[in-house]
Amino acid sequence: MKRKIFIGLGLGAFAGLLDITPMIIQDLPWDANVSAFSMWVIAGFFISTSALKLIPVFKGLLISFLCLTPCAILISWEEPKSVLPIALMTLVLGSALGFACDYFTKEK
Repeated sequence: MKRKIFIGLGLGAFAGLLDITPMIIQDLPWDANVSAFSMWVIAGFFISTSALKLIPVFKGLLISFLCLTPCAILISWEEPKSVLPIALMTLVLGSALGFACDYFTKEK
């Protein structure tokens, strides 16, 4: 179980870095960057340790969008147009994270 946790946290951190790179380039506030990064670390943890019996890509999507939902509500309240790129990034990174967590945590 420890192995799954570390893999999920590491892959989540990698996904978080991929997500915040364009945010840093756009000079978005640091609270947005920290929020996005931490969401991916938490999503990686949940994806790698979850016992949901779903195709890994769908498990990654489901958990990522569940983690995103509270923040997306707050973001869409102020800037509704910014939710679309966030949802697209979550679609890509969530499915990739689901696949990667499954691939690297499989018992060999």
